[in-house]
Amino acid sequence: MRIPLSEEVVKLKPSGIRKFFDIVHEMKDAISLGVGEPDFDTPWHIRDEGIYSLEKGKTIYTSNSGLIQLRQEIAKYLERRYNVSYDPATEMLITVGGSEGIDVGLRAMLNPGDEVLIPQPSYVSYEPCTIIAGGKPVIIELKAENEFRLTEKELRDAITDKTKVLILPFPNNPTGAIMEESDLVNIAKVCVEKDIFVMSDEIYAELTYKGKHVSIASLPGMKERTILINGFSKAYAMTGWRLGYACGPKEVISQMTKIHQYCIMCAPTTSQYAAIEAVKNGDDDIAMMRNAYDQRRRFLLNAFKEMGLECFEPFGAFYVFPCIKEFGMTSEEFATRFLEEEKVAAVPGTAFGDCGEGFLRISYAYSLEHLKTAMERLERFVTKLRAEKENG
Repeated sequence: MRIPLSEEVVKLKPSGIRKFFDIVHEMKDAISLGVGEPDFDTPWHIRDEGIYSLEKGKTIYTSNSGLIQLRQEIAKYLERRYNVSYDPATEMLITVGGSEGIDVGLRAMLNPGDEVLIPQPSYVSYEPCTIIAGGKPVIIELKAENEFRLTEKELRDAITDKTKVLILPFPNNPTGAIMEESDLVNIAKVCVEKDIFVMSDEIYAELTYKGKHVSIASLPGMKERTILINGFSKAYAMTGWRLGYACGPKEVISQMTKIHQYCIMCAPTTSQYAAIEAVKNGDDDIAMMRNAYDQRRRFLLNAFKEMGLECFEPFGAFYVFPCIKEFGMTSEEFATRFLEEEKVAAVPGTAFGDCGEGFLRISYAYSLEHLKTAMERLERFVTKLRAEKENG
């Protein structure tokens, strides 16, 4: 019998994030610091709207693009928060999480062999989604000395005559790095000059702790060449509701909607009704959660400082990316020993690209009590490793 599988799909590596958490669930008294999921419940007023929609029997398909009321509210939100305006009728698609937006966006834009610039370390889906869409991933290795920001020089050095799309993953998972307006102006200049399209993944936009997030789509000449990806999972603690959205030029959105139409039909109806309430009345919820995350962020940075563990200060998302190069082991080895010996799960930096070697991703989407216990175990672990190194 012939092999039934796609060669390209078989070649794809499984996500490096989940490996340790399949183990940790079976381990007594283990602590997980790895899953990028808010520990807050979805705010009650948002849940209540989802429940009410079910009670009223609103359980049928919506339009392929999503509820027009939701698209209208998202348009108001984006203009209010990020100074970028979209036509909810033609320039917006409601997706099953931001991840679907990335997938269908790349499939709608790429021809075989088109190159996609992917700054790494970054979210695990960009590279496989590019390959599945027939494109060629071109990795730009971000550097700790630049606070893991994308520089103009790094971008220019990676561009060829086949470059079509730049993925802009900021605020960044796993590093917590952000791009400020001055950084984005330089990137936008190159994109306009070289006629490159941008897929800007802004799922962590509301979780910015230095100034206010700036969308590259708001800069001159960029709205017409940017697909803005966002959603409800991180800002509103709605991961399980599986709802996101993509905004961009209508000629791209119409093709994305066509793929979505055939593969998905529409995003979950109940989730869409809940999201209307979130985007209309959720600003206070965002502020409360952001303040809590910021407190945890500062706690972790101080803990690293006290134990002598090098870590640049991240200003976005809910991750820190400490450097573990001093211990002379790979990120995978460090994470494996940390889990086995101290029962704490964190993600090796290499799960987010080869240039993540020597780093560890730690999520602070957990309670302070949970983090304090984990940091006590980490301090004990690095003290032991330093003693081992000293004793040869």
